[in-house]
Amino acid sequence: MIQNVEGDILLSGAELIAHGVAPHDHFDTGLARALRERWPSLVRDFRHATHQDPLSPGDIWAWAGVDDDGHKRRIVNLITQTELGERGSARPGPATLQNVEHALKKLAAYAQHEKVKSLALPRLATGVGKLEWSDVKPLVTRHLGELGIPVMVYETYRADTQANEKLG
Repeated sequence: MIQNVEGDILLSGAELIAHGVAPHDHFDTGLARALRERWPSLVRDFRHATHQDPLSPGDIWAWAGVDDDGHKRRIVNLITQTELGERGSARPGPATLQNVEHALKKLAAYAQHEKVKSLALPRLATGVGKLEWSDVKPLVTRHLGELGIPVMVYETYRADTQANEKLG
C-alpha cells in the first residue's frame, strides 16, 4: 500500500530508503547530499563498488549501515539518471522514464527477495533528474503498489519533521 507523506525522509521509520542517482554520482545535491552527510560510508562504498563493477542506468545498488542510535539502515540507490561527461568529471544528467521503470522493477524484486517490511522514497527523479512527478508516480504505483508492504512516498519535504507513516 502506498502512502503519500510529508516530512524528512532521513527520519523515516521504514526499513529501506530508496532514492535516485547517476552511475558515478558525487552525492552533492538534494537527498543524495543529505544521505552523504548522514552516512559518509554509503558514498565511499558506492564509489568503491562502482569503480570495480560500473553500474548502468536502470540498475540498483543496495547498501546497509548503522544509524547513530545503533539501528541498521538500508538504502537502495536507483540508477535513474544518465551521466554527462567522462568518469572523473562526470556530472549527473537527466533521468529517463525507462531508467526509472527498470530501477523500480529491480527495487520491487529486491524488496521481495530480502523480505523488506517497509519502504520509503522521495518523488523519484524529479529534482536533478528533471522528470515530472505526474509521469513518474504511475510507475511507482505499478511497481511498488502491489508489494503488500507500506511504501511511503515523501511527496513534500519538511526538514527535521517526522512523517506520519502509520507503521506498526
